[in-house]
Amino acid sequence: MSAFQTLDDLNPAGKRILLRADLNVPMSDGKVTDRTRLERLLPTITELCDQGARVLLASHFGRPKGAYVPEMSLEPVARELAILLGCDVRFAPDCIGDIALEASAKLENGQILVLENVRYHAGEEANDSQFVQSLASLADAYVNDAFSSSHRAHASTEGIAHVLPAYAGRLMQAELMALGDALEAPERPVMAIVGGAKIASKLDLLGNLIERVDHLAIGGGMANTFLNAMGIDVGKSLCEHDMADTALEILKRADELGCEVILPSDAVIATEFKAGVPYRTVPVDAVPANQMILDVGASTIMGLAAKLENVRTLVWNGPLGAFEIKPFDEGTNGVARVAADLTERGSLLSVAGGGDTVAALNHAGVSERFSYVSTAGGAFLEWLEGKALAGVAALSR
Repeated sequence: MSAFQTLDDLNPAGKRILLRADLNVPMSDGKVTDRTRLERLLPTITELCDQGARVLLASHFGRPKGAYVPEMSLEPVARELAILLGCDVRFAPDCIGDIALEASAKLENGQILVLENVRYHAGEEANDSQFVQSLASLADAYVNDAFSSSHRAHASTEGIAHVLPAYAGRLMQAELMALGDALEAPERPVMAIVGGAKIASKLDLLGNLIERVDHLAIGGGMANTFLNAMGIDVGKSLCEHDMADTALEILKRADELGCEVILPSDAVIATEFKAGVPYRTVPVDAVPANQMILDVGASTIMGLAAKLENVRTLVWNGPLGAFEIKPFDEGTNGVARVAADLTERGSLLSVAGGGDTVAALNHAGVSERFSYVSTAGGAFLEWLEGKALAGVAALSR
């Protein structure tokens, strides 16, 4: 991982700091319904304010496509942030131009200003140099605390880091350190758990992981595709029959690299994915034609738990089953709790994130017990795929 400057390298007193945050939070009827992303920003905001910075928060919200869309305004988010911080948070109805410049000029040491949605301007997603300069004119330094948006080469995530002195915020720093420990310089053996519906959407992910980990456990609908490729009838389970050759190629390549691929040995099956339906557990090679696999079975759970006892680093992306409906959450819950116990015991570094993973681990009640759970979504996945993240690369010294 490239070296990058953090808040430890910044003397923010009296300076205007443009803080790129991810304020793209869930909303309903004009109110924030999940504060998680805001809460994770608090350490950086508080540290900057306590040291006398004048903090300007920039963020996108939704996809207004360069136009003003009232329901995508960040003003309600600014109000929620004020409640969390317990102090006044100002709001500017634009992120560039005279309005933003005037609001920035009025800030005093320790004060906070939320700028309006950067995506109201087409120059944001186009990474337009003029838009970059307009943003940069508001501040003396730039801090990126939005890892979740840093896979995009946009003006507020990448372009501005080439114009102003650039630093990683505390959330960005924690994310990069956790990810580096998990795959770039891990303590071995390393195990990855990958779930989800389709191989097609995770080809790059699987290709990168088999080169980096010692054990790769595959669950969810993806596992059905691998089982099918091996000649096992998976009934009417979710399965990409046209990806059989690709699945076999992945298995062959993993074997050549010395990466053990772990597939389910038994499965929880039912006639349909619906609450209250009859279900049973069978070996994976005994799934009737009219049944579907909806979770891994007890033998698979025990096998994964035993494997975790002997690994030192775990990377997790995707649930092992259809965790949204009981009892098809038991596979994910059971393995996640074992990983959490080992983490608390100090024998395992556990890093998870992407897609439904956060929801699944929250459902299992273990998110706070993992070493690190990323809410970054797309950025986390691209990192797992081994891709360079534009916003992160721009922070390199």
